[in-house]
Amino acid sequence: MNKGKICISICAKTAAELFQKVSLAEPLADVIELRLDCLAPSEVDTALEDLPKISKQYLITYRPSEEGGIRVLPLSARLMFWKRAIRALGDHDFIVDHETDIEFPFGVNGSRTIRSIHYFADSPPDFRPVYFEMSEAFDGIIKIAANCSDITDAIKIWKLMEAARIEGGEVIPIAMGEPGKWTRILGPAHGAYMTYAALEATEATAPGQITAADMIDVFRFRELDRETKVYGIVAGDTSYSISPWMHNAGFKAARQNRVFVPLQVANVDEFIRRMIKEDTREIDLSCGGFSVTNPHKRSIISHLDEMDETAAAIGAVNTVKIEGGKLYGHNTDAPGFIEPLKKVFGDLKDARACIVGAGGAARACVYALRREGVQVSVLARDPSKASALADEFQATVGDLGDSGCDILVNCTPLGTKGGEEDGTIATAADLNGVKLVYDLVYNPTETRLIREAKKAGVPTLGGMEMLIAQGAKQFEIWTGQSAPVEAMSSAVKKKLNL
Repeated sequence: MNKGKICISICAKTAAELFQKVSLAEPLADVIELRLDCLAPSEVDTALEDLPKISKQYLITYRPSEEGGIRVLPLSARLMFWKRAIRALGDHDFIVDHETDIEFPFGVNGSRTIRSIHYFADSPPDFRPVYFEMSEAFDGIIKIAANCSDITDAIKIWKLMEAARIEGGEVIPIAMGEPGKWTRILGPAHGAYMTYAALEATEATAPGQITAADMIDVFRFRELDRETKVYGIVAGDTSYSISPWMHNAGFKAARQNRVFVPLQVANVDEFIRRMIKEDTREIDLSCGGFSVTNPHKRSIISHLDEMDETAAAIGAVNTVKIEGGKLYGHNTDAPGFIEPLKKVFGDLKDARACIVGAGGAARACVYALRREGVQVSVLARDPSKASALADEFQATVGDLGDSGCDILVNCTPLGTKGGEEDGTIATAADLNGVKLVYDLVYNPTETRLIREAKKAGVPTLGGMEMLIAQGAKQFEIWTGQSAPVEAMSSAVKKKLNL
């Protein structure tokens, strides 16, 4: 259990909309931030004068555009606002959040204050001098937020908590963006005064904000402490991943002090060196392991101390366990892929399968199918990669139009939510003679390829079945216990609205 607060940040154009959102946020939040710079200028006085009394604390913010606010607010306009606001809010329990260029020439009625600074582009190589300078000049909570383009950019933000402990001060360190989400989840368990969350996913007021409901229910934010074992999904893009919902549901059902967080990694070498390896890491997250997905399933291998037989045979790793300072690589994609397929298709011996793709997932699928006696053809945009993969596993290089496959498997990102969502490896016209289409993409659950297969009358198997099967095996590797599959499956289905 930690003492950190969860602050729901609210942005609204009218006072009426603001008050409605306050009522929705109150049951979830410890603090409710009112981003009054979002209001239409004519609505500000109404919001201040009619603000409802609540059982939680308000955080009042009037952010200028250069600090991430909605509109241009010169210093003179902000000083006038604060003089008016502090007088109007005298009966409320509130915190003031102001920028470094403001020195109040008037009192704030004993309320706490946050002095904040935001870095959306360039930032210093070390934030600790910034913190020490601010703490010398200001008696209050210091908030430093910076945008992150890779996970290791967040290290210097994370180190602010160490600086605050040295000074005996309070700090709110925020690594903005998808690569910094882990700091929002774990920060309060390691000394951050507060973390910010959104009321709804579409209402985030800063990059990387997670909804308050997910912070509480999925990541069990309030239950985390310094002893919590940390796991995560290591990927080039973690924004679409459902794995946090699946694994955190498993940890919760098993009543274990573990949490699974997004770990968006561009440079896997730097990630391992600076955040994982005992002799070189700059911070200690008590990391117990992680899932690995596109594009790191092969590049992670050079950092492992050992690999299991399946991972070594496939040449790709999707699961890493950290124990005794060593990294152990596993591949649960192969069994996770083949088990659902056998349940649906039946006996696979001598069946013909077309694998589209030549990455880590494709390698696992080819390996698993060949072990079942399936005749496999590999198709890829790069013929040399298809040929190399086929040669390695005694498969052939095929062409979708003349390969005569019984099972078509999509191992590419085509169809994934986001930029690839409209893509497909085949249309209905290409599926003549195919008996089953297996799309490893699980978000969305009905990809364009699945829709094309249904149009052609071909049975389908989606990626969610593989996700849960391989996830259950990951859980067992990390914990040494049987996976609570039902809880994990239910969480995935709930997240995908199934």
